[in-house]
Amino acid sequence: MSPSTPNNGQRRGYVIPIGGAEAKQKDSVILSRFIELCGGGDARILVIPTASLLNETGPMYLELFESMGARAVCIPIEERDHCFRQEILSKLEKATGIFITGGNQLRLSTILGGTPVARAIRRLNAEGVHMAGTSAGAAIISEHMIAGGRGGPSPRESGVVLAPGLGLTNRAIIDQHFNKRGRLGRLLAALSFNPFVCGLGIDENTAAFIAPDDELEVVGHGTVTVIDPAELRHSSMSYVGKAQAVSLSGLKLHVLAQGAHFNLGTRVASLAGCQNNQN
Repeated sequence: MSPSTPNNGQRRGYVIPIGGAEAKQKDSVILSRFIELCGGGDARILVIPTASLLNETGPMYLELFESMGARAVCIPIEERDHCFRQEILSKLEKATGIFITGGNQLRLSTILGGTPVARAIRRLNAEGVHMAGTSAGAAIISEHMIAGGRGGPSPRESGVVLAPGLGLTNRAIIDQHFNKRGRLGRLLAALSFNPFVCGLGIDENTAAFIAPDDELEVVGHGTVTVIDPAELRHSSMSYVGKAQAVSLSGLKLHVLAQGAHFNLGTRVASLAGCQNNQN
């Protein structure tokens, strides 16, 4: 699933995966930056709480965005059939920003995947609408979504479960709550299946603001671990036994904090912004 192609010189919107547990107050650096991109006081944020089974999730983000000066609306899509309703598609068309909450990412892929809502989100992002997702909402941003797997530092056979994502980027695969839940091993396992993409392991209260030119900027209090498999020389994934450890040789790893950049196209990291953000 690839991103939609912008038409007539349109500039694609930002794609913003958040590692989960982002600060939820008026001075939240991540959410404030998202609202600013979406138009500040003129922002119209559409909240999709499909991943969550908690009734209060959508209204909580609705109240939060409005307290920060944006206009917001929540559309509780709980069944695939809802994704075909014209009133929901019409609300999408009015948004300057779309926010997908956390929860269970398999609810997202099984309810939204392949529907008019999913197609509309890809098209709108290509037309300049900014798209953010936290936790499960971050995982589904990529073409290949990490749906589950075992924790720990080492990649293992059967160590990751993959499912189709929304395809807003096909240059990265995303994992969230990264260091808090020890997910290095499952991100490495995912990359062993698809070494074309970079792996982004995003910490809690941290986001990767991916610009239309694929330049990623780290915003927040943790780090984004970038794993670049472009020079992967050896992988034992194809022949190890069930649940056995996997050897991977030739990977490049970057650990990037607030203000650091990484270009998903050129695979070049820059720490200049980190220096500028030191107190």
